[in-house]
Amino acid sequence: MRKYFITGLLIWVPLAITIWVLAMIIRAMDQSLLLLPEALRPEHLMGFYLPGIGVILTLLVVLITGVTARNMVGQRFLAYWENLLSRIPVVKSVYNSVKQVSDTLLSGSGEAFRKVLLVRYPHPEAWAIAFQTSAPVHEVSSVSEEEIVGVFIPTAPSPVNGFFFFVRKCDTIELHMSVDSALKYIISMGVVAPLPPTHPLINNPAGRAQNE
Repeated sequence: MRKYFITGLLIWVPLAITIWVLAMIIRAMDQSLLLLPEALRPEHLMGFYLPGIGVILTLLVVLITGVTARNMVGQRFLAYWENLLSRIPVVKSVYNSVKQVSDTLLSGSGEAFRKVLLVRYPHPEAWAIAFQTSAPVHEVSSVSEEEIVGVFIPTAPSPVNGFFFFVRKCDTIELHMSVDSALKYIISMGVVAPLPPTHPLINNPAGRAQNE
């Protein structure tokens, strides 16, 4: 009886959480309908609330914003808007920080998370999955004769939080694992293993000897 109950939980819990997250996203995106005049809102026209219409409006707003920002007029307006925000003390700090992170993560240059690494953390006898970020600035790289790389070590099960360190490249092991697979591995706290499993400490004895 117990195994049947657990099997049922394994089916319904992920499904329920997925539906709950999607419902939260849809409700949040439906808030864009508040930009419309009350007479043009779907609940006023149809007489009832229909979830998901705000998703279409949000996607259209984002698309139109992107198209507008690509032309000369849009670029000038965007520069004026950012210049205006940069003059507001508290808003300036928050906006610039968020913009730098979003530009890095959403840009197509591939400079966000380039490689999946193993690093020694939180002590020399432990390994942690980390993501290699951009190359360190000259002020950091010049303090060591050896090559230094910047790594972000996410926490489980929430990979949006973590720690940023500079480590020697020779003290890291590169994993033949995609960033998506590594994120799933972290979120599941090691339960959902990437397929096919790759373990450099087994497949690369030379690397193991180098890092011990």
